[in-house]
Amino acid sequence: MLSLLALLQVGVPTGPIPEPLLDPSGELLDVVVFLGVTLGVYVVGRATVFPLAVRAVRARNRNNPTIQSATETYLAVALAALALVAGVIAAGYGAVFSDSALLIAALTFAVGTAGRDVLGSLVSGLFLVADPDFNVGDWIRWPGGEGTVEAVDFRVTRIRTVDFETVTVPNTELTSNAITRPFGRDRFRVTETVRLAYDDDVDRARDLLVEAAEAEPRTLADPSPVARVAELGEGTVALRAEFLVNDPAGGDLVGVRSRFRDRVLRAFADADITLGPPSGRELSGDLDVTVGDRAAPTAPGDG
Repeated sequence: MLSLLALLQVGVPTGPIPEPLLDPSGELLDVVVFLGVTLGVYVVGRATVFPLAVRAVRARNRNNPTIQSATETYLAVALAALALVAGVIAAGYGAVFSDSALLIAALTFAVGTAGRDVLGSLVSGLFLVADPDFNVGDWIRWPGGEGTVEAVDFRVTRIRTVDFETVTVPNTELTSNAITRPFGRDRFRVTETVRLAYDDDVDRARDLLVEAAEAEPRTLADPSPVARVAELGEGTVALRAEFLVNDPAGGDLVGVRSRFRDRVLRAFADADITLGPPSGRELSGDLDVTVGDRAAPTAPGDG
């Protein structure tokens, strides 16, 4: 017991605590204040300001999930930046923002040069979010592909293809190229082309195409479906059926096309109209046939 007390007396310094640890302006205390204020501001902001702002944006933009998603992303980053600034000021280094203008300008230039592509994607993302014709859930087509917009992030936009693949496209690529929204309106024109022989009943085929389009429940009556002669080819006549359907974004256009083709196949089979007949060729002129020398057959009994 005495040896243990002696060891403790020798191992534990009995002198005064180092002055930097007790000095309020010490580096350790500055770090503690910085971390405490930064975390405190961020946690309080996430618990109070963040939910209120997100709820307000959702209430005003119920039909625009793009703004809702972007608000959550950008507000979280802004809150983190505000917490960092508050932590720096609380730690006693607020003079950095006013006394080191040249240093801040140099850092800004360096960051801007190094992260030019990232900043460009960030600005492009803001433009995409602000575009009323570009929303989460829209089907878009751009030079690199097509699919449904799932989310617009800082640098990229996530798009789901028809095969349920997720494609991350840089925001700058979407803002610098033409984007097509084929299902951006409340109606969509379905176009199908069939080919017949010249000796088939073209008028009857056109009537059957119109009837097949009118049998689709989603076909609009105004304007009514039509079937036109689209092309006069070599050996075939191309007929093009056109009809409008409603709710292209929420409906199954693949199913609409499939049902229309099934009706056309059955109707043409009943009417003895051949789809895609082989093209015939008429040949005229002389035909020479040359047969090579062959040994004459030997008669039976000649040996």
